[in-house]
Parts: sequence; structure tokens; C-alpha cells
Amino acid sequence: MDAGGSDSDGHGFLNSKEMWRREIGLGEGGEEAATAAASKRHGWYQKGISYWQGVDASVDGVLGGYGHTNEADVKGSEAFLKPLLLDRFGSRLRNLVALDCGSGIGRITQNLLLRHFNEVDLLEPVSHFLDAARKNIAPEGDMQEDTHMAVNFYCIPLQEFSPEVGRYDVIWIQWCIGHLPDDDFISFFKRAKVGLKQNGFFVVKENIAKEGFVLDTVDSSVTRSDLYFRDLFKQCGLHVCSSMDQTGFPQGLFAVKMYALVCSKPKRGRNKKLQHKPALIKS
Repeated sequence: MDAGGSDSDGHGFLNSKEMWRREIGLGEGGEEAATAAASKRHGWYQKGISYWQGVDASVDGVLGGYGHTNEADVKGSEAFLKPLLLDRFGSRLRNLVALDCGSGIGRITQNLLLRHFNEVDLLEPVSHFLDAARKNIAPEGDMQEDTHMAVNFYCIPLQEFSPEVGRYDVIWIQWCIGHLPDDDFISFFKRAKVGLKQNGFFVVKENIAKEGFVLDTVDSSVTRSDLYFRDLFKQCGLHVCSSMDQTGFPQGLFAVKMYALVCSKPKRGRNKKLQHKPALIKS
């Protein structure tokens, strides 16, 4: 897969390699080129962080002005997650632990993950979002139930994070993986695999381009097509065991799709595919 795409300024690309070469110097050889590429990659990530540092730490802020979609988003995620937990771990659920990647203000942790997991760790590179998450999830003077609690708050970007070996049953990645270039995308998942327990899995929930990709030059992110994602998952050594489309969002937005990814090839008949509908940006 290497279909063409475009950026938010209307510039077209023949393929993703051309786009990544322009944005971060990927694929260029020579010592000087490597130095320049490292600088461009740093600039790519810094631009994304700078964008989110200017966003209000609120539901409406992290959802790009579409805060009213929060309820539909959480309901869609729960409808996808609950059967997976039963399928992977059975009715006698163990002490479950999740990692919320790109956790933002803790919206997903607070409204979804803490209802199903005994412990949740949050990973978010934007410090004022993570500060808000601490306050939202555990308000000062308010005691959390010991059986369902947020444990660790990591202010670390995805591309620099390595999980504790065998800690997580589910690693939830929503509206953040688009900030990683393809090579860092693959490196992240290869590192993150070791963080999964037996039968553990990833959930990726992301905007989906109709074909190829769409580069947002404002916040340094890429919206990939379903085929683009599946090709990257394959390069990560991951298998899609289930997928579902988010419904109930306003028309005119990107479609949003959820993928459950496992490290071992699932048995036949377990992959679920539903219809596309439209979407969002950050968690």
C-alpha cells in the first residue's frame, strides 16, 4: 500500500514516502541529510506539542470544538470494548490494568476505562492536559475507590515511551497515533507489545481517510486510510481481531474506526467488520 494523499494546504503527494521525505527527511541518505532529518523530525513533534499546548484543557477543547460528541464516543467505545474483554479474558475477570495513550484530560479514563479496569495509567505529553486529568479523576479531598483507580500519570510522548513488561491487559490508543510518522508508529507498537499480559490487546481508535492519507500541517498529524493502517499493523507484527465503525457523530467529519489488535493471529471467524460513519481528533 502506498496510495497518494494531500495536506491541509491543498498540496498533493504521489505517495506517503514523498510526504514523509518532505516533512521529516525520511529516507534521505548521507551524514548531512541525517542531521537535517533529525532536526526536521524534532520540529515535527514540537509543532504538534505546541499546537495542543494552546488548546483549553476541557472536553470541548480536546475534542476540537465537538464536545457534544463525548457521549456518543464513549458509548461506541464501550460497545466495542465489552465483548472483547469477555472474549479475551472470560467471565471471571482478573484484576485488569489499562494504559490510556494520548490520555488528554483523562476523558476516556474517567468515562470508560475506570468502569472496566482496576488500574489505569495515563500517558500524555501535554503537561496542562495531564494536570487537568489528575484533578478530574481524583479531585482534591475526594477519595477514590481502591478497586478502580488511576495509578500513574506519565508526561511522556508516545515515541519515547516504553511500558513496564507484562503490566497491561489493554493498551488504549485514541486520537493520538496520527502524530507519529510511520517508522515511529512501528517502533512504538513493537516496544509496547512487551507491556501486554497474556491475551492482552491494543485498541486503536482513529480518524480514517477515505483513501491514502491527509496531512494536517497545523498540528503535525496524519489521518490514514483503513488500508494504510492495516499495512502498518502488519509491519508491527500485529493482527486485527476485531474492528468497528463509530456512529452518531456529525456529518462532514472524518470517519472514525476502532481496531482491536493482538500479537498472535486470531482464529478464523473472529474478525468483525461494520459500516463506516463520521468523526474527531484528540482524546
